[in-house]
Amino acid sequence: MYTADEKKQLEKLAKGILPRSLEKIHLNTAGIDISPKIHAVAVPEGRDPAGQNVRQFGPTTPELKAIAQWLRECGVESVAMESTGVYWVPMFEILEACGFEVILVHANAFRNVPGKKTDIQDCQWLQTLHTYGLLRGCFRPAEDILSLRSYSRERQDLIEMRSSQVQKMQKALDQMNVLVHRAVSDITGLTGMNIIRAIVGGESDPKKLATFRNRRCHKSEQKIEEALSGNFLERHLFSLKIALEQYDHLQGLIQVCELKMEESFIQQMPNALAEPPADEIEARLVKFRPRKGDPHFNLPLLAKKMLGVDCTAIDGISIRTMMTFVCEVGYDLSPWKTAEHFTSWLALCPGNHKTGGVQRSGRTRKSSNRLAQAFRNAANTLHKNKGPLGVYLRKMKATLGKAKAITATAHKLARVVYVMIKEGKEYDSELLKNQNPKQQRSSLKGLKRWAAEMGYELVPQAATESC
Repeated sequence: MYTADEKKQLEKLAKGILPRSLEKIHLNTAGIDISPKIHAVAVPEGRDPAGQNVRQFGPTTPELKAIAQWLRECGVESVAMESTGVYWVPMFEILEACGFEVILVHANAFRNVPGKKTDIQDCQWLQTLHTYGLLRGCFRPAEDILSLRSYSRERQDLIEMRSSQVQKMQKALDQMNVLVHRAVSDITGLTGMNIIRAIVGGESDPKKLATFRNRRCHKSEQKIEEALSGNFLERHLFSLKIALEQYDHLQGLIQVCELKMEESFIQQMPNALAEPPADEIEARLVKFRPRKGDPHFNLPLLAKKMLGVDCTAIDGISIRTMMTFVCEVGYDLSPWKTAEHFTSWLALCPGNHKTGGVQRSGRTRKSSNRLAQAFRNAANTLHKNKGPLGVYLRKMKATLGKAKAITATAHKLARVVYVMIKEGKEYDSELLKNQNPKQQRSSLKGLKRWAAEMGYELVPQAATESC
């Protein structure tokens, strides 16, 4: 007994529809295997005047320029290289500046090739597979987005380093038994930082420290005073001082990164997307008040001008999520033909492990994509949301569990953002509320069951109005 897919395959074979034989698609290609010490380069046979179709070069800049010169002499137009750490970056940029078409290939694309794995064999396999069009290049944003992405990632690294200094300040305060974290909810807030700076300045009187209480603090000045009496030893004060200086230094560097990001947003705004009229921009985008952790420039307004739509109107999509989206992807979504291609690149779509006509697994691929993590974080904030996305998360949570439900909701968020930007449509939550007939029947069945358990009976609205 054959499955439906097997029957279709047999019908194709009966009609003579066979897979197309391999054809050489890219004739002028080269393959480069990247390593920290040696770069192995392979070109088609007969292209080198000396008869060497494989050569090795060093990692220095003159050697990289020599590679570009040799490829030009061999008539190469397209180059495939393996992504190895960050060693491919200078090679990629030099070849791209010289006019070559360069694609970056993940190592998983050719890890199962036969033969012993060497640098020479790898570059030859890269050249051969690229000739037959069997390699796909990794996504790399436009040049104006690359600088923005670099500033954003540097800012994120600085924030993580700043968090470690906050932990060191917390440790020093605990060793002195100065319970600032009990007096205020966040030691990096206005009250907490004023108290810490006073302690580093030599103040140890709990009454004077409690006077730094901000009027918006929930606890009274007396309770804060009780928590701030401690054992102010010199070694602990020294640790607190070092951590505070490091915190202030990193805070200044973060502000520098945000200034560079703002300059990139303004200067590298695409000419095709002109500034919209003032009456088309919502008042909430103009009156921007950043929350803690958000960039201090008006990112929602700049993102609105760049993308043409306001994605922060989506439930769960915060300013930081949109900053990650713009800095990682940019404003051009043409590399992905559909929303399915986009979510597959994010590794948020269900897996397709199918064999023998049976779906064996639907697990999503593992990925370290920063944008995918941002969408997961956005989905994780929808547990109490009353909109359609919150309803969807809770439904998936009851069906699949918390982890898979967050991935499924992140997948839906990514699709919504893609459609909004691609089609230039603003967010409309009513479109997500429309259920298909199957979901409507399931919801109606559940309502009838719950009504029967409580001793009631559901009556259609039309019937009650006629009565």
